[in-house]
Parts: sequence; C-alpha cells; structure tokens
Amino acid sequence: MTAAAPLLAVRGLGKCYGPRTVLDAVSFAVRPGEVLGLIGPNGAGKTTLFECLAGLLPADAGEIADGRGQPLAPAQRSAALFYVPDGIAPWPDQPVCRVLLVCRDLWGVATQRVAGLVDTLQLRPLLGAPVRTLSKGERKRLLLALGLLAPKPLLLLDEPFDGLDHRQTREATAVLRGAAAEGRALFLSIHQLSDAGRACDRFVLLSNGKVAGEGTLPELRERAGMPTVLADPQDLEEVFLALT
Repeated sequence: MTAAAPLLAVRGLGKCYGPRTVLDAVSFAVRPGEVLGLIGPNGAGKTTLFECLAGLLPADAGEIADGRGQPLAPAQRSAALFYVPDGIAPWPDQPVCRVLLVCRDLWGVATQRVAGLVDTLQLRPLLGAPVRTLSKGERKRLLLALGLLAPKPLLLLDEPFDGLDHRQTREATAVLRGAAAEGRALFLSIHQLSDAGRACDRFVLLSNGKVAGEGTLPELRERAGMPTVLADPQDLEEVFLALT
C-alpha cells in the first residue's frame, strides 16, 4: 500500500454511555486509495465509531483531523465523508429509480455513472419497486450504489456485504476496489472475516472499544508473532483472536 499522508486521522477517540465505555482512546488513520476494514465482534463499538466519525454522535474525548492535521468539527465532516448505515431504507415509498435520480441530481452525477452502477449491482430489475418492498440484499445493493454515487473522498459503509450471496459479495468487492483504485478511500465495517480478508488492504481490529491492531495482514501477523511468508486472507480470524 502507498505511504501517502492520511486522508483522516483519528486520535484518542472516546465515547461513554453513562458508566459504560464504548470507545476507549481509539486511534488510527485512513489513507487515500485504500479499502480499510473495521473488524470486531458485535458490541465491539464499530457502529458507534462510525457514528462518531460521521458527526451523528458526539465523542467524549479525542480528535478527528483531516490530511493536513487540522481538526474536523462534526459540521465539517459532511464535505469529507459519506456514511451509509446498515439497515436503513431511504425514501421507502419511492421506487428505486426515483431514489437514484434524486441522488444523481443532488450530487450532479453523470447519468452514465448511475447506469453503470445499476447494471453492476444488478438493480435494473428493481427500478420500479418501492424501496420498502426490497429484500435485505436488494436494499443493500441500492445502499452501495448510493454511497458510491456520493462525491466524497471517504466512504463509510456499515456491513456492506450483509444480505448478499457469495457471487454478489464478490461483485460488490470488485466495485469497491475499483473505487479505491480511482483514489477514493473506503472504510468498511465487516463482521464476516473471510469477506474482510478478500476486500480490504488494511485493517483496524476493534475489541471491547479499543484498537487491538492496525495494519496489513502481514503486519498484523508479525505483531501477533506469527509467520508472515504465507499469509492468507483466510488467516484474519486467527490473527484477530491472537491479538484480542
């Protein structure tokens, strides 16, 4: 991976709900042109972290800074990033085509770009269907399209492959990696470690609200005291367990 300056730097981020600490001094960086995976079990604080990054939740400690090291207030982050939560249904009574067209016009995206994502993410048969009638996987493919249409340098995707079958996951992975190859940064929260191992360049391992490791799979294997010569994406679970 490139050693480019971070697009976003998170420093000592903390979040508590009463006496419960959900995020504890979380620090890491997101680089341009990479797919970064946020890995951790349910309850590790992944969604809370994304909501703090997006400015939807106030952090209790720490700082989020841009590539120049300047702090980014919550109100400034909409220009830097776009967050796609898991399980939402935007404009549920509108047909899929209308939702796509609204976003096209809102963001000034070329019609050819929209059409390309419609075909790649297999949305064409769904264009006339109201969003509320979509299955979990169908809605997820629509959300991926909306996130990729948003003209922001950083895209946060919460569980982007949830509800997709194996083939659809591979196709979505290719689309996301294509976006990263164009210089965009993608930060994915993924609970299926096999999917994360195939999709991501680097990883942030989150356990009990703390960062247990950050880096490529070989770097994490080295930190865990494991051999790195034959590192395989399927080894991510082994590495996570060793570091947490």
